[in-house]
Amino acid sequence: MTSPTRAGVFIYAKDLPRVAAFYAAVLGMRQVHATDEMAILASADLQLLVHRIPAHIAADIHIETPPVRRENSAIKFFATVASLTEAGATAASLGGALFDERWHGPGFVVCNAMDPEGNVFQLREPAA
Repeated sequence: MTSPTRAGVFIYAKDLPRVAAFYAAVLGMRQVHATDEMAILASADLQLLVHRIPAHIAADIHIETPPVRRENSAIKFFATVASLTEAGATAASLGGALFDERWHGPGFVVCNAMDPEGNVFQLREPAA
């Protein structure tokens, strides 16, 4: 098990292995712990807990392929990647997507992305 982390993100997933593999690949994280109910991913910047949605709740959740973008969430996390282009290709190969619109901030370019279950998050790339 990993040591306690000061901050992180908690994501519920219907398909735990698929969602954990997606974030590990797109964000360059490694799995540091796993059970049947959760996977803990870590990088130097972030700890991500992917928790399986309980079966009695998951039965009422329908995940479409391709996923439908969930826009009714009150929170969205971001992570920095070396290349939005590379992250986008990886996301697409694993059932997610990067969206076309880009915004420029101080020292970075940002865009919205979606995991294979439709959860929206942001990716940032350092500006050249």
